Amino acid sequence: MEGQKDASSPRLPFPPITRSHILHCSYHSWHPKYRSITPKARLIPLTAPFLSYLRADGIILPPEANDNEYVSADTDSGIFSSASTSTDSLSDTDSESSYIDPSLSWPEIHLRIKSTIEELGGNVVPKLNWSAPKDATWINATNNMECRSPNDVYLLLKSSDFITHDLEQAFDSCSSPHPPSPPANNTTDSPETKPDDGNSSISYHLILRKNIPALATSLEFRCFVRARTLLCLCQRDLNHYDFLADSVDSLRVQIQRFFDENLKDSFEDADFIFDVYVPPPYQRVWLIDINPWAPRTDPLLFSWLEILTMRGPGEEHGERLEWDGDGDDNKGDGEENVDVGRSSDDEDAEEEEIFEPEFRLVGRNDPEAYSFNTPQYSAHKMPKDVVDASGDGEAGLREFMGRWREIVREQGRGGLEVAGER
Repeated sequence: MEGQKDASSPRLPFPPITRSHILHCSYHSWHPKYRSITPKARLIPLTAPFLSYLRADGIILPPEANDNEYVSADTDSGIFSSASTSTDSLSDTDSESSYIDPSLSWPEIHLRIKSTIEELGGNVVPKLNWSAPKDATWINATNNMECRSPNDVYLLLKSSDFITHDLEQAFDSCSSPHPPSPPANNTTDSPETKPDDGNSSISYHLILRKNIPALATSLEFRCFVRARTLLCLCQRDLNHYDFLADSVDSLRVQIQRFFDENLKDSFEDADFIFDVYVPPPYQRVWLIDINPWAPRTDPLLFSWLEILTMRGPGEEHGERLEWDGDGDDNKGDGEENVDVGRSSDDEDAEEEEIFEPEFRLVGRNDPEAYSFNTPQYSAHKMPKDVVDASGDGEAGLREFMGRWREIVREQGRGGLEVAGER
């Protein structure tokens, strides 16, 4: 979802992005209103101690029930390791004294997560206010976002750059990312955020959604709304599916009707992006997420330049571009064919037609259809040995952890021998 702008790229004609717009797109803000059209989910308000745990370096997980082993992370190398309170540790006393169960600082959160997982059938998918830890699936034994225990949830959240963005940079794209400073004599800090970090107005929530094994990612779509008009939509799964071409018309009709009946006049902002899931036989639409109208949201099969300059109903052209710096009119890769300000002379002669949002799919010969060899979110992944181990499932992960523990133990013994020779 997140992206970075190149310094030489055009300044896209986004309207000012406000803090209120970002907050309106937070899951906990819109979910109560649209609960009946979203998949089953539970929201857990997060406390300051739990947020501090998510922000802390390294990964230390609470002990599992009936398990004497805990998993921690080496904060120097960034690679997790396993330690044990059993007799095979270098020192039982040292191990027990150095390990503190992190959930002791937030026991109510830990118990709530555990009970919610059980309530939702023992298999959930987590996210925070805006982002899901999709970039951290490599560290999960199942190689996806399925979580069957609280520790599965903690491991994904603490390994994700997307979650860190929610915690630290939620308002970075705003015209005024930080609220006005409080009076000098006001020493009260927000109970849920660090002082002066611009996040004082955020009520952080953990969202646990019931996992649906039968959910087909080929039927998830991203929809772009400008001026309360469904402007365009596209696949979320960037693979080619033959059957979608025959279903475009029925899918477009159902999504347009869903938007008109549920979102068009009820969402707080006129510009936003929403994701939907339309299972066969395409008679019902489920709302999956609502995203900010901002560069941080991935336009997928479109570019933001296309979307911002796309003609809406009754418009001659989209927004006017502004260019940074040197007056270079280079539009960037892949933007040569975008029509910024077309003449309407020929169009005035055409009969007026009902506006139909563009529906873009991955074609059989499109480059996106052949990108399956490139791991998604690869920029966020860890060393190859760790990724390979996670690819072998739980057994491979445990074997890697065991090997790493032996390396740490041997290094510790070597250190003790050197110290004894001095």
